[in-house]
Order: sequence, then C-alpha cells, then structure tokens
Amino acid sequence: MRKLWIGLGAAAAVALLGLGGAWLFRERLAEATMRQAYKQILASDPLAQLPDGLHVGLCGSGAPMADPGRAGPCVVVLAGKDLFVVDSGSGSTRNLLIMNLPPPRLQAAFITHYHSDHIGDLGELMLQHWAGGAAKAPLPIYGPQGLDQVVQGFETAYTLDRGYRIAHHGESVVPPSGFGGAPHPFTADPNGPDVLVLEKPGLKVWAFPVQHHPVEGAVGYRFDYKGRSVVISGDTGPSERLVRAAKGVDLLVHEGLAPNLVAVQREVAMEGGRSNYAHIFHDILSYHTAPEVAAREAKEAGAREVLFYHIIPPLPTRALEGPFLGRSRAIFGGPIKVGHDGDFASLPAGSKEIRWSNRLNLFKF
Repeated sequence: MRKLWIGLGAAAAVALLGLGGAWLFRERLAEATMRQAYKQILASDPLAQLPDGLHVGLCGSGAPMADPGRAGPCVVVLAGKDLFVVDSGSGSTRNLLIMNLPPPRLQAAFITHYHSDHIGDLGELMLQHWAGGAAKAPLPIYGPQGLDQVVQGFETAYTLDRGYRIAHHGESVVPPSGFGGAPHPFTADPNGPDVLVLEKPGLKVWAFPVQHHPVEGAVGYRFDYKGRSVVISGDTGPSERLVRAAKGVDLLVHEGLAPNLVAVQREVAMEGGRSNYAHIFHDILSYHTAPEVAAREAKEAGAREVLFYHIIPPLPTRALEGPFLGRSRAIFGGPIKVGHDGDFASLPAGSKEIRWSNRLNLFKF
C-alpha cells in the first residue's frame, strides 16, 4: 500500500510539473502564434488570395444607436485589386484593419451623405491611408455637395496631429503631401440620370439620388465590375430610384429599420419620461426603410441577394433577427442576411456565385 501511495504521489508530481511546464510555455506558444498571424496580416499583398471579381464586406453594420457588436455604417468594396469604402462610421477603420483590408490600399472613399454616423471615422480613415502606407497624395473622396466643408473640417481637426507625426517619424514615412483627403463633390439630380462618378478598366461606379428628407443630396452607389454588381443604399426611405439602380444586381446592401422594434423603444422611452428619445424614435420612421419594404423593392429590381446593414434598432441577440425581418424572406423569395461586422461576400468574375465568410475572424488566434 505504501508503494502504491508513493507511486501515486510521484505521478501527481510529474503531472503537476507537466502542467506547470505547459503553463510556463504558453507565453512562448502565444508569441509564436502571434508571429504567424502577423505574417498574414502584414503580408506584402494581403489581398493576393482573393479571386478576381467583386468583393463586398461590412466594416460597419450599425447605426447611431449604441451597439457593442456593430461599428457605424461602412461598406468595403474590392473590385479586382482596387479597394474602396462607402461611408466611414465610428469604429469602422479599426474593423478594416482587423479584416486585413488595409486603408493604405484604398483607391477612394465614397460618402452617401453627411449625417454624423456616416462620417464619424473619416479623420481616422484619412490618417490610416496616409501614415500606414507613406501616401504621397491625399485620399480621393467622392460625395454630394458639401463634401469640401466636411473634408476640410477633419483636416483642421487633425492639423496638430499631422505635425506631431511628421516630426516624430520623418517625411519619408509620413510625406506631408499625402495628408488628408482630396474631395470630388458631385450632384445627383433627382430629375436627372445616375452619375458616373468613377471609371477604371472593368469598373464603373454610379451614384443615384435617394429619399432621406430633410437631408438633401443623399445618394446610394452601384459598383459594376466584370459582370458582377453591388448596390449600396445609404440611408433612404422607399425609393423608386434605388429600384431602378438595382435592376438585376447581384447583391443589394440595404439599410433597415424595423418599425415594430422601434415602437418598443419609443414605448419604453415614454414610460421612463425620456421624451426627447421618444420624439426621435418617432421621427426616424419617416426616412428609413422597413425590411419588408426593402424586400419588395429588391424583388421588383430583380436583385439576387439582400444584405441588411445600418441595423435599427440594435439587435443584442440573434433571436431578434426574426422580428427584425418580419415577412421579408417570404416577400423577396431569395437569400436575405441580417448583416454583422466582418461579413464578406465574394463574387468571382465570370460566375454567378456569391461566397460568404466573415473576415473579423482573421485576427483571432
């Protein structure tokens, strides 16, 4: 019996030593894993493994209301090797970095309108484009009239920071000429044709007016690349122009506000004496689109798939996605997704396939 206890004690000691060794080794293992992850993240061409085609991701699927799982509205579009973003909501630039879609690779940014939740990260986006890649020219930015004022405002706010970074890193790392943005304002006349705002080999980007009164000049965008297409609604109420712009589109990325769930917010706000919030919850119904209405528009346009973003209200659990969508799936009849940050659709050129993944998982190790 004594030998048995000695044996058990020795085995326990060995096990404890093994656990202790593993515990001590965990830091080295974590460092090695981090190195491998950064080899992928900091690769010379982090987009090399993506097939030629159109790729669309959500760098922000949220709206002005606080949502811990969603950054402000931002859609990233990769056409071949050309990288673009539509809008720059709060927190979206960090998501771009985590999704391994580097801001220094941006060819241009497109803004739908100038509500704060769509431009809140524009200063950070311009900074990352500049400092992350030694840009020698400002980031081209396209948007409705008023864009010059917005870009200049962010540049003014970042003027001191600009000086600090040049003094610290030197002009070869942060060339003074690359700071900020180069605005390209345009007008999308509600009574005129859609506006071709950018054209490159194989790629056309169109802007079209949408309904977001009292915001004047709000637009959505359509990207066409080698036979694949995506339409991004921006903020809009029901819009015939959007239906026209989305004819035959592969993927419609559409904002969504669920009136039934916002009604709950308003009721609770009134019960709590939060009259200002109750008033806002009432007002926002008039210039956004209910998912079921968006589903009818997508069906009329002949869109192949629908992805909802700019989610109102926040959905802290996936169990609320059913009440958010209502009868949308039955109305549209095709694939519909409630968007989450990092969602990424790949539309290879020369096919009709849409492959889904989530690029926020790239940084997990």
